[in-house]
Order: sequence, then C-alpha cells, then structure tokens
Amino acid sequence: MEKLTFYAVSAPEKLDRIGAYLAERLSRDVLRHRYGYVVIAMEALDQLLMACHSQSIKPFVESFLHMVAKLLESQEPDLQVLGTNSFVKFANIEEDTPSYHRRYDFFVSQFSAMCHSTHEDPETRTRIRVAGIKGLQGVVRKTVNDELQAIIWEPQHMNKLIPSMLFNMQEADDFD
Repeated sequence: MEKLTFYAVSAPEKLDRIGAYLAERLSRDVLRHRYGYVVIAMEALDQLLMACHSQSIKPFVESFLHMVAKLLESQEPDLQVLGTNSFVKFANIEEDTPSYHRRYDFFVSQFSAMCHSTHEDPETRTRIRVAGIKGLQGVVRKTVNDELQAIIWEPQHMNKLIPSMLFNMQEADDFD
C-alpha cells in the first residue's frame, strides 16, 4: 500500500489511470461477490485520497465517487457502510478549487433511502440507518461552503433530508 501511495504522490499525473484501474477492479469484484478484494480496493482509494491533495486529484475524485456509488447501490449492508465511510472521508477533505460539474443528487437520494432501511435484522438496520445519517451529514458538509453547490438547499433535496432525519428521531423516541 505504501508503494502505491508513494507512486501516486511522485507521479500525480498517473492518478486518474490508477483510479480508473481500481474502479474497474472494484466493479468486477462487487459483481463476483469478492468482498475481501472490494475492501482492499476501497482502503487503497481512501489512502490515495488522503495522500494526494493536489490539482491532479480532480479526475481521480470522479472515479472515486463512481466507486462509492457502486458500493451504495449494493444490497450488501457491509458494502453500503463501507461506501458511506469512504464518502465521509472524502467530505472532510478541503478542496482548493470548487468543482463546477460535480453533483451530489444520487448521494442525497441513496443516503436518504438508507435512513429508511427496513432490514429484518435490527442491528443491521441500525447500522445502515446510522451510515445514511453520516452520509447525509457528509453531503451537507461538502456542499455547504461551496457557492457552486447551493443546490443542497433546494426543496427537492430538503424534501429528502428533513424527513430522513425526523424519521430516525421518531424511531429513537419509540424505543425510549
């Protein structure tokens, strides 16, 4: 892992190719249910994301977000939580320049759906819902300081964010 990180930091122009390769591998491993390899790929992506804070990270971020979306679309709760945790790490990174074209509509919808999980196992249901709340928090954190991403406050997003939070607050009150 250290060699990959060193290579990416030394040759940031290769970062988009590294991201594309890892995205291809992750997609294949998710389809083949090889979740151990998926975890390794996401760990590599997380480390690359944390190590490479430069202009060349923009193409890599697109691959990264595509892979996170792949995990969130999975029916496997562990992969959904893994994708959420990676997105939250990404959301905590301050970017030098804003992204004009990056949209978070999919993530708002997916994290909101996770907040309303009806998984039969109560512990798994709680894990998915907590991950959904953390994901929504990450989306808000990533977009709130960016004038170009003011869309988070539009009714279409607020109509997903607010009910998801209230639903989980109500569920918590029902258990008390």
